[in-house]
Amino acid sequence: MTTRRNFLKTTALGAAAAPLAAPALASGKITWRMQTYAGPALAAHVIDPAIEMFNKIAGDRMQIELFYADQLVPTGELFRAMQKGTIDAVQSDDDSMASPTEVTVFGGYFPFASRYSLDVPVLFNQYGLNEIWDAEYSKVGVKHISAGAWDPCHFATKDPINSLEDLKGKRVFTFPTAGRFLSQFGVVPVTLPWEDIEVAMQTGELDGVAWSGITEDYTVGWADVTNYFLTNNISGAWAGSFFANMDRWNELPEDLQALFRVCTDQSHYYRQWWYWGGEASLRVNGDKMKLTSIPDAEWQQVEDAAVKFWDEIAAESETKAKVVEIFKKYNADMAKAGRPYRYG
Repeated sequence: MTTRRNFLKTTALGAAAAPLAAPALASGKITWRMQTYAGPALAAHVIDPAIEMFNKIAGDRMQIELFYADQLVPTGELFRAMQKGTIDAVQSDDDSMASPTEVTVFGGYFPFASRYSLDVPVLFNQYGLNEIWDAEYSKVGVKHISAGAWDPCHFATKDPINSLEDLKGKRVFTFPTAGRFLSQFGVVPVTLPWEDIEVAMQTGELDGVAWSGITEDYTVGWADVTNYFLTNNISGAWAGSFFANMDRWNELPEDLQALFRVCTDQSHYYRQWWYWGGEASLRVNGDKMKLTSIPDAEWQQVEDAAVKFWDEIAAESETKAKVVEIFKKYNADMAKAGRPYRYG
């Protein structure tokens, strides 16, 4: 696995000789550099198939060079690098890449905004989030291409979590907004480079992660350094997107833009079944983590706190208020629709 440190060592001279963003080579072939939030093991599922498909179909007309978590820049600097054009495209959530937009807080895991992975594409495609994201990113020179769902947000920990009291003092790797929300229950959010998490668990720097579902815990190796998986979650699906530098996007012919969109849609579809099946299968058949649960009546305190958190966020700006109203409308509709959309 190429680490960011080794990558920077071996490419320093080449980077100095030629800028990172090179939309067109002398041959006329367009070349993009794209970085994902995911490390190599996870990227094999969440983005590699889509980019391999794009490159195969685009052929000599265009190729995308894909880099993994922190290889070119730290994840928290992805937005700025893309905005400046030093990276052409990004796969991430708004929150992790420190996007300076009004919708950043809703990327990743916004507490209880979704219950299932299908909620995310419906919110974007049928309830108006696409239009809001497009407007926000257009203001800052970035093209928001496509949003989709990933896995739910659960705790994977060294020690068992059977009550809210057990969360107190736990040092947990999580997303910025999720950490902000969870801190009221005594969780201590910790930010580290993605590639350092497994070692941090082994050395005791971390007590757990609240960054994924059980599929990722097994895929990236965290199930090897944690013992317990909490079945309660604070979100039914991570919301992430594909983005591109606006100038680079506008330079593409329409058919290549369409091809990129088709490949991102394929990526969204792949993750729908990979995560959905994986979450169930590993709960039933996984042998590395023991399942624990916080009683529903006690967990209701967390869900009630999320409602207050939503209102706090809505009070921060008109755009945030608009997004929160969409979440409220959507979840009310799902509750009225009943089973299987929502279970009482």
